[in-house]
Amino acid sequence: METETHFLDMIESPKDLKVLNSQQLSLLANEIRNKIITTVAKTGGHLASSLGVVELSIALNYSFNLPKDKIVWDVGHQSYAHKLLTGRAKRFHTLRQHKGLSGFPKIYESEYDSFGTGHSSTAISAALGIAKARDLKQENYKVISVVGDGALTGGMAFEGLNNAGHLKSDLIVVLNDNRMSISQNIGALSSYLRKMITHPKYKETRKKIGSFLNKWSNKAAERAFALEDTLRAMSGPGLLFKEMGFRYFGPINGHDLQALTRVFNNIKDIKGPILVHIITKKGKGYAYAEEEVTKFHGISQFNIENGEKIKSSNQITYTGAFSNALVKMAREDKRVIAITAAMSAGTGLDRFSKEFPDRFFDVGIAEQHAVTFAAGLATQGFKPVVAMYSTFLQRAYDQIIHDVCLQNLPVTFAIDRAGIVGEDGPTHHGPFDLSFLRNIPNLTIMAPKDENELGHMLKTALELNSPAAIRYPRGIGAGVQIQNPYHTIEIGSSEILKEGKDILIIAAGPLSYLALEAAKELEKKGKSVCVINTRFIKPLDEKTISALAKKIGKIITIEENALEGGFGSAILELLEKNKIKAKVKRIGIPDEFIEHGPQELLRKNIGLTKSNILSAAKEILS
Repeated sequence: METETHFLDMIESPKDLKVLNSQQLSLLANEIRNKIITTVAKTGGHLASSLGVVELSIALNYSFNLPKDKIVWDVGHQSYAHKLLTGRAKRFHTLRQHKGLSGFPKIYESEYDSFGTGHSSTAISAALGIAKARDLKQENYKVISVVGDGALTGGMAFEGLNNAGHLKSDLIVVLNDNRMSISQNIGALSSYLRKMITHPKYKETRKKIGSFLNKWSNKAAERAFALEDTLRAMSGPGLLFKEMGFRYFGPINGHDLQALTRVFNNIKDIKGPILVHIITKKGKGYAYAEEEVTKFHGISQFNIENGEKIKSSNQITYTGAFSNALVKMAREDKRVIAITAAMSAGTGLDRFSKEFPDRFFDVGIAEQHAVTFAAGLATQGFKPVVAMYSTFLQRAYDQIIHDVCLQNLPVTFAIDRAGIVGEDGPTHHGPFDLSFLRNIPNLTIMAPKDENELGHMLKTALELNSPAAIRYPRGIGAGVQIQNPYHTIEIGSSEILKEGKDILIIAAGPLSYLALEAAKELEKKGKSVCVINTRFIKPLDEKTISALAKKIGKIITIEENALEGGFGSAILELLEKNKIKAKVKRIGIPDEFIEHGPQELLRKNIGLTKSNILSAAKEILS
């Protein structure tokens, strides 16, 4: 009986691919898909995008000389197959697990990861930098950037394309077109020209013709090849890229391994910037992912047999509470607009989009545009709500300052995934928003302690005639009852959750409940603890906090934000401003990038637990 061959077990590095024939490479593609599906079903992760680039990953690792040649994967959530082909197959079961493989490329994880990515539209710029460094050092290797069509909705991708066309360094950009239909009809002429111009004999003939024409006139050669390039570009979607200084090849079936390897082998020695346009299908090879691409873009654990998520709790999340509140308020006020940047499902705006399609805008991966677009709407009397993850809001910092806050426009920022997000790791944690927002004039910043208070804060923000930000974490809420109707909260007012006289604990957001738990433990030890839910990070409740700080003199602040410039720093500034002498212990995220892993484990590792509050209390009372 013939034994089934497992080709993936044989792949320790890309060199091992080169001994396989085309049929064996196709079987390897099936194995890789199966490995990705079975692993992500257990670990969660980005499934659809990685399934769509299996053949591309094999072709790139087969055709180029890695790790000497460099590949930069845009965003990086499509790099799972690349990880399997570059010596990480035996550790792949640790994907997104604490101390295991990252869900994104990391230069510290493998020599085959040329650049760390996690945010979109950066790969062309990074790859161009690597290519120019190669030129300056007079070295010889290839640089390849792989970008999705979605990445081209981000302005930085076009900045990179524009500069690459100007610098004319050798650079290959692979455009993985899996959704936007840049070209629906590739046509026979385009297909013929593509085959012709990527064939070695074509390059040889072109060289000979060029030499012949140059004997008569340099301009004759230039005109002949300019005509050929123009015809090729006009026969497909390549005219834009040609105008930006790229030689265009495609579209190519991104699931045809032979076509991909042939094209890469034939173009890799062509000089200057090259763009290879491939057409792929997200979720390829797993029917449920093919049918529901958005659901399987980033998914938690799921059942392979039916594609259903394995739910851990039916309790409402902060995202869900925000979604419900915004929809209710939009029903009451037609001026409410919802805006996001390619994260409608993740921010809970998918429900809003169905009920109010005319008032919902997903601008693509264009965070800067989203914010200034909202600012424009605000000048005309609308109430735009910009919903983004904290990590992506960072990308629109200038627009928040210049286009919204400087003009004091009533834009509300709903900042999801603030603090520790978990398995996606340092590129997706949101520990910096309080620090980078707190110093902006005209901006009111709120942090709800639970899902009920989140709704009231949204109501408050929409009633303001000035910019406001509400930051809340990923995950389920506190399980409290939602109180309707929503009401506004007095700006800059805190909430005393517990009276006490020995220690003052001031908490930001959901950590208020952790502070209450610690207070109960301290009460058992005979200590009287006052707990404040600050509610407003800016402006602070200066009157209440100052009075209690003077009276008690021993303060613990707790926040799920970077300690540098965060909420605790704001309390220290308040004390300094009012010349209040007090012992202060701040608890928050340390000055380091936090690794990936379960949220609660990471919080324990960085000191955001009840025991850390108890230790701080012991220290401050000594």
